[in-house]
Amino acid sequence: MLQVVAYHPRTQHTPAMELKVTTYTVADHVATITLNRPERLNSWTGRMHAEYRWCVQQAEDDGEVGCIVVTGAGRGFCAGADARALEGHVAKGGYDPGTPDVMANPGYGVAQEFDHDFAFHFGLTKPVIAAVNGPAAGVGLVLACFADIRFAASGAKLTTAHGRLSLPAEYGLSWLLPRIVGLGHANDLLLSSRVVLAEEAERMGLVNKSLPPDGLLDYTYKYARRLAVNISPESLRETKHAVYRDQHRDVGTSVEEAGRLLNEMTRGPAFREGVAALAEKRDPVFRTM
Repeated sequence: MLQVVAYHPRTQHTPAMELKVTTYTVADHVATITLNRPERLNSWTGRMHAEYRWCVQQAEDDGEVGCIVVTGAGRGFCAGADARALEGHVAKGGYDPGTPDVMANPGYGVAQEFDHDFAFHFGLTKPVIAAVNGPAAGVGLVLACFADIRFAASGAKLTTAHGRLSLPAEYGLSWLLPRIVGLGHANDLLLSSRVVLAEEAERMGLVNKSLPPDGLLDYTYKYARRLAVNISPESLRETKHAVYRDQHRDVGTSVEEAGRLLNEMTRGPAFREGVAALAEKRDPVFRTM
């Protein structure tokens, strides 16, 4: 697997970017974005923000990619904002995101509500799985929470962190966390900024599953490849969009939209493959491995 640092064959419209603090690889229809500052526990910078969005755009535009995995190099997932960047905010007397004026906008254009930092994940057509291999703090936890599914290494530490820095809940986490874990758990995590281990995070529903560290990626990739190969790309796209659109609309609208999509999607070849697989008592295959 090779790091992508130039134009992708399916994304000639996307400017090339040299990846310095992330890596991007594709294998077996799964794209992997790795935050790659292991000496700093992959702490977040403006450069990383820009590279991450660029990598997501590559995966989104690649028709052979069916699922995206996000993880961290070394022993951390993302320890939050880089300490030197935080010191820079103090020196400048205010917040400076450190990002370029123009960045990739994956997931934009699906719904106005999604056209914002990190919320763009909801507009993607492909599921995102966070493999939380180590500490996830502050913006690192934000990134994990905006993934569709989260698996974590047992013992990994997760924290909102913002309270200890006299900051607000970051990037819409006050909207998102209650929808993931319920209001009581969300208030606990947001107001206290306490550290929870992956095992407690699993019990409260913050992560879908905690796993032994040496088995985290194997489990994640098996899950991701099943989504990429055995679940219809059209179904993944429409189901994901419905889940997040339904956070902003009423149940009647959701029912009507589901009916419209049912009528549309039953005319397609993917539906015929699904029906044939059911009749033949086999797994459907929507992509060739």
